[in-house]
Amino acid sequence: MKHILIVFFLLVSSQLLAQNKYSVRGTIEDKKNGETVIGATVYLEGTSIGAMTNEYGFFSLTAPEGTYQLVISYIGYEEIRTEVVLNANQTLDFEITESRTSLEEVVVTADGSERVNIREPQMGVTQLKAETIKQMPAVLGEVDLIKSIQMLPGVTQNGEGSAGFNVRGGAADQNLVLLDEAIIYNTSHFFGFFSVFNSDAIKDIKLYKGDMPSKFGGRVSSVLDVRQKDGNSKNFGLTGGIGVISSRLTAEGPLFNKKGSFLVAGRSSYAHLFTPAIEELKNDKISFYDLNLKANYEINENNRVYLSGYFGRDIFNIGNFLDNNYGNFSGNLRWNHVFNDKLFSNLSLIYSKYDYQVVLDFVQLDWIADIQNQHLKYDFGYYASDKLKLDFGLSGINYRLNPGEVSPTSETSPINYLKLDQKRAFEGGIYASAEHKLTDKLTARYGLRYSTFSRLGGQNIADYENNQPVVYNEDLGIYEEGEIIGETFYKKGKSIKNFGNLEPRLGLAYQLNDNASVKASYTRAAQYLHLLSNTSSVTPLDVWTPSGPYIKPQLSNQYAVGYYRKFNDNAFSLEVEAYYKDVENRIDYVDGSDLIGTNTIETEILNGEARAYGLEILLRKNKGKFTGWLAYTLSKSEQRALGGSAGGPGINDGKWYNTPFDRTHDLSLTGAYKLSDKWTFSTNLVFQTGRPVTYPNGQYEYEDLSIASYSLRNEDRLPAYHRLDVSAIYRPQNKKDRRWQGEWVFGIYNVYNRRNAASISFNQNEETGINEATRLSIFGIIPSITYNFKF
Repeated sequence: MKHILIVFFLLVSSQLLAQNKYSVRGTIEDKKNGETVIGATVYLEGTSIGAMTNEYGFFSLTAPEGTYQLVISYIGYEEIRTEVVLNANQTLDFEITESRTSLEEVVVTADGSERVNIREPQMGVTQLKAETIKQMPAVLGEVDLIKSIQMLPGVTQNGEGSAGFNVRGGAADQNLVLLDEAIIYNTSHFFGFFSVFNSDAIKDIKLYKGDMPSKFGGRVSSVLDVRQKDGNSKNFGLTGGIGVISSRLTAEGPLFNKKGSFLVAGRSSYAHLFTPAIEELKNDKISFYDLNLKANYEINENNRVYLSGYFGRDIFNIGNFLDNNYGNFSGNLRWNHVFNDKLFSNLSLIYSKYDYQVVLDFVQLDWIADIQNQHLKYDFGYYASDKLKLDFGLSGINYRLNPGEVSPTSETSPINYLKLDQKRAFEGGIYASAEHKLTDKLTARYGLRYSTFSRLGGQNIADYENNQPVVYNEDLGIYEEGEIIGETFYKKGKSIKNFGNLEPRLGLAYQLNDNASVKASYTRAAQYLHLLSNTSSVTPLDVWTPSGPYIKPQLSNQYAVGYYRKFNDNAFSLEVEAYYKDVENRIDYVDGSDLIGTNTIETEILNGEARAYGLEILLRKNKGKFTGWLAYTLSKSEQRALGGSAGGPGINDGKWYNTPFDRTHDLSLTGAYKLSDKWTFSTNLVFQTGRPVTYPNGQYEYEDLSIASYSLRNEDRLPAYHRLDVSAIYRPQNKKDRRWQGEWVFGIYNVYNRRNAASISFNQNEETGINEATRLSIFGIIPSITYNFKF
């Protein structure tokens, strides 16, 4: 560690001694609403000196003394040019105006601006604006952020009605999802039909598929960084929409004499209002709602505070059979401080919670569980020179996991009260990284993160014979629970098990010419929380568990190379990336496991490893009446779990087997055509290789019953998944000076009514006694209509 830090500071020290240079810093805002602009390009014309605004619209440039033409550029906005005389450090704030032709340009960018992306060393990063997502067709007319990113290369789903998303062959729990820096543990409404993100409240979405910045930790696959709008600091306004099953309303406006602003966004479904009219559903209730809140206040030009929050809930009731509700809650208090022209900081105090409740009326059982964390982080950005920018900081997360509390709902219930042990842990991290322009053509981003994790006491930990929670029974050919020989109680605050990992990150970009570059990257990451599931999709009942005495942290290494090119003045762009990723300590469940209601979850799993590799191609058309992109991914995702110290052959006889989210081919086409000022048409076309599953390969008779025997794990596949969606947006001829602006959105999901298989189950026909296969499909063709408005 010591030698690495010495090398790091030797690399940057020469840049800190630059003489006769001055800085210009400031903030870029949208002139219309005062929203800070993320990813705007600020550069000195005729030089290679430039920067991009950070998550709070802040920038800083350093250049030798002289007179320059300062240019501010952002896709979809008018370019600003102004002369600056650098003979002293100065502060310049700018407001940019939306371009009249912006509706003709696609607003999806790679890391903010194509002008900078050619040189930027970061790979596998895609940024989306909410306007892009709103143009895409969506199921039941509800705009969906998660479904939108699944149209990008390297990002897949587990089928219709599935929660979460998978990135480069990784599991859903390997994605770090952040909403205004707060962790979101479950991203779904309606069990995956919709996401928790209200597009009217979202300003910026950035997905890191591989080359994660050093400031992010805790997950080994990807980071989805979602930023809420700050609120309109110029005027009060309302935005909303009325759809088939849900409606939404957002209010925003200035506060404190325009020194601050607020945003309140609510969304609710009303499907439960119609179920009484349907005989089969008259006793059922299905609904969701969520609320986004945000406010900020500028104390002075160097200090601003933010307060943001999210609350969402799903309610699912099926007659007298099942009651289920689950949801996320988060809050974040932030303080931005500018120390001087070169040093920017952000201090955040964050709280996140995910909880769920299941009531099974037929057995009179009530189950509640939750996971929550308190998070303190302090991040700094130091703009050392025109060739060097440093980022560094530290963070600490305190976890409390309540895996379940079971109660009887009546005195006659056969269920006994059970409270599983609460689990506590603390995760710490410290990082430093640099973006370093080594030559006019070569730029590097290098950094180091050191993470620690402590499993804390407050519970009993089982002691097993020979320290083996799982043992192999050779006579039966199955894995069984190890023999418990005692328990050890650890007091609250006492460490049960400690881990520490170095996580180096490196990215290189070599600019071949003004329009092309090649890149390479390496990322190592550690993950200390695990989501245990024996289903293919995230469900509310999945169990989060921390690393500890018997469960090791996941450790990943990802290597990537890429080629990037833009054509015809950025009218077209091409991105090609190849990657290889390996993951140590990827756990998987043993056959016949029971992951619910146990204090000894380690007896149901085996440690293993995973690997994924693939090729991603993204071709985009960025300008003109027709805009969009074509994405293709060729990939493989596998894992294996050997018996190890538990003995036996392991899962699947110790052979590599497909992960549940392996998709060999993934092709998607997204396009939007602006016919006129009134009409815009868009379409999605999706094709994916079927999801891996395990089918029966034979049967035998037992007590007059036909019992199926199964093939090796994930050896078979569901049929290929494909569908076509279309939508049309009609904007009446609204006068520009009229405050009320409206539009109609007409959509058809799954135009040719493809009955894609969500699952295929095998059961015995009660009348014939023959085993049968039953195919479950979630959606056929679904038309929708939505009215959106602004005031």
